[in-house]
Amino acid sequence: MSFAAEELASDLGFFTIVLGCSREMVAAYVGNPRMSLVFASQQRWLMAQAGLGLYYGGIDGEQPGFYARRFAAYILKHEIASHNTALSFMQEMLAYRYMRYLPDSPDKRLRPIEPTEAAAEQLSKWLYIHLLALDSLDGGQRIATFVERPELVAALQPAIASRIIVSDRVRHPGETFDLFTWANSGGVIMDYLMSRIGAMDPAAARMDIGPISFSEIRDRFLISRTHVKRLMGKASAMGSVGWVGSPGKSNFWLLRGFIQEYWDYQAEKFAIIGNVWEEIVGAQPEPAPTVQQRLTSAAL
Repeated sequence: MSFAAEELASDLGFFTIVLGCSREMVAAYVGNPRMSLVFASQQRWLMAQAGLGLYYGGIDGEQPGFYARRFAAYILKHEIASHNTALSFMQEMLAYRYMRYLPDSPDKRLRPIEPTEAAAEQLSKWLYIHLLALDSLDGGQRIATFVERPELVAALQPAIASRIIVSDRVRHPGETFDLFTWANSGGVIMDYLMSRIGAMDPAAARMDIGPISFSEIRDRFLISRTHVKRLMGKASAMGSVGWVGSPGKSNFWLLRGFIQEYWDYQAEKFAIIGNVWEEIVGAQPEPAPTVQQRLTSAAL
């Protein structure tokens, strides 16, 4: 089924599922700290989505392919980052072995790049988590189809990436969200804070998420304690987070408005993924059963 972001943004059941996804993402970051460092800000995440979208689907209107000049031009056009930042990110992806140059190129002036197996695996995991959540929301069978047809990644990712990149609701859902998600590793910290929410009370002005340790966040995500404190300090000055009592010695709370910004962002992102799935996979006819499948069905 298709989803409307406006409906998901007020659906408490959806947000409960989102909190489960946040916990999954936090666990993924902890299991692969290097990945959390690479994609832990929105700018870097958008650049990764753009690079994969160019490689799999040519989201700039040309044939699929990932080249340094083409990548930087796309990033600059969509105001994601500067030309130099885009090229630095690409070099970092090559250094971390999430991307690699193709060995042979018919045009020596161009050096085509492709995602490595590690990058493809992380993309599949990211899609898996989101499709599983959508199945939980409407009882669909997306995961079963995705597991049977892993090649769907190449069809889904470009359409998802291109819509995410032009969505203001994904990129700028609110001031506190922007503070976290555009800071280095701020996206990881925000996911962690949201993952600490227990039962959501829509009527509450703020949600108590228990004690927060800056040292624990530092150790979990390989982030400096100074950076964590500075980011939390800015959010606290905005009135979006704070302590119930003595700072650093009491439970921590999140403002309802900050939570809603995160909720709105997730609603838009999940609506995009769900609707792309319907357009690309839902519109395709079911493959005809093989002889073996028909015999098995008859036996049952």
